Amino acid sequence: MEPQAPITQDVMTIKRVLPEGGPMNIVGLTRVQMRDELIGLGVKEKQAKMRVNQIWQWLYHWGVRDFDVMTNLSKDFRVTLAEHFKIELPEVVTKEVSNDGTRKYLVRIAGGHEVEVVYIPETDRGTLCISSQVGCTLTCSFCHTGTQKLVRNLTAGEIIGQVMLARDDLNEWPEQGQSHADMGPRLLSNIVLMGMGEPLYNFENVRDAMKIAMDPEGIQLSRRRITLSTSGVVPEIARTADEIGCQLAVSFHATTDEVRNKLVPINKRWNIEELLKALAAYPKVSNSERITFEYVMLKDVNDSDEDAHRLMKLIEGIPAKINLIPFNEWPGAPYERSTQARIKAFADIVHNAGYASPVRRPRGEDIMAACGQLKSATERARKSRKEIEADAGM
Repeated sequence: MEPQAPITQDVMTIKRVLPEGGPMNIVGLTRVQMRDELIGLGVKEKQAKMRVNQIWQWLYHWGVRDFDVMTNLSKDFRVTLAEHFKIELPEVVTKEVSNDGTRKYLVRIAGGHEVEVVYIPETDRGTLCISSQVGCTLTCSFCHTGTQKLVRNLTAGEIIGQVMLARDDLNEWPEQGQSHADMGPRLLSNIVLMGMGEPLYNFENVRDAMKIAMDPEGIQLSRRRITLSTSGVVPEIARTADEIGCQLAVSFHATTDEVRNKLVPINKRWNIEELLKALAAYPKVSNSERITFEYVMLKDVNDSDEDAHRLMKLIEGIPAKINLIPFNEWPGAPYERSTQARIKAFADIVHNAGYASPVRRPRGEDIMAACGQLKSATERARKSRKEIEADAGM
């Protein structure tokens, strides 16, 4: 993938008026948005698409952070880009590395807010768990992140920026002139939207960021290697298939509305019946692209044989796999992890019913990076066990 030769004739019409409020962050703009911004600067419409392709390649294929390095653009045009735009990623405040190799990044975004990002290396893949909101509105009672109030949605640039900073840390940008294939197996091969926040409550920004991740001229991740996890925002589920096309996971966690109302309060708005109807109709669902049902194993809450049999009945007819998650405890948590024997018995019932039932191996527990443990350092005021139980209606 070689850079195209510079073309200089369009720069004569570039507007030299500097933007109000300082340069705009170009990271996170869609191709259409970037094209419109360039035309607004005076780039001729016939040239704008090519200019977008050139800038896109530098940003998302080679990971360049300086317009001056973009040598297939004229020098004057590079100066103008630097005047009107900036290339800005979330700031890595700290990086912790677990005994099992998991990396947790605390990153700071605009406004001084912080979110956490987790990279999980495995033998056949490297998965990056990214956040979509600062905090969360859902208050799921078993989730540490849910004890933090929602501050704001992340922008598309802040979402794709998490992917880019992880690639920085992994040194996984091709050299100029190289393709991804030249670098061998990817260290960051998969993205899961399972960090802080509910992705479907920030749909447009998540969509735009994932479109950038999947773009064939940039980071080039397959849609099958991106999984969006939702707690059940029913109206946005079909839209996810149509506008993103990624894999879908649902935080299910209970087999009755009574229990799910406590564990996942969004169930009071869209109950199990409504959620399952939306999942059964998910346009992408098939035997080759199954929906993942995430099910955290909570001692004496949702882990009985009766729960397992009821779960099998509920999802009947939906191509699915059940991802059993041993509860990852955190300070003040009102629940305990199911015993290994109970998890195995539950998994056996699921398996015997013909469904894949992997038990997720907890990763990064020693650095509070495991599923359900993420919470930004600036928002770590602990709720007491009594307060959390009260919120859960226990």
